[in-house]
Amino acid sequence: MAEQVLLRMRDEKVKPHLEQFAPVWLVDQKVIFEDEAVQFNVVFQHNRYGWVNRRYRYDGFNNVLYYKGQSVLSEADALQVQEREPYISTIMTDIPNAYGG
Repeated sequence: MAEQVLLRMRDEKVKPHLEQFAPVWLVDQKVIFEDEAVQFNVVFQHNRYGWVNRRYRYDGFNNVLYYKGQSVLSEADALQVQEREPYISTIMTDIPNAYGG
């Protein structure tokens, strides 16, 4: 499977899930061709935990998104991430009403 196709499939699966946390920054991604997968990290402000760096793995063969854990980010690290363009942007954040998962 071509990298662009795999990334497009990942985006179609991931964006509806992550839109509730927007703005979201994609900070790292690794395409694993032999598994038709993408492992990636996103950063956003969570309504319960503050700024988090969350890891996911997208399995393109089965079209499944796996949550792989998260770590809390310091305010300084979060400010540094926010200097880049977000992966998913929003006009207005709704952190208090975001899903708790």
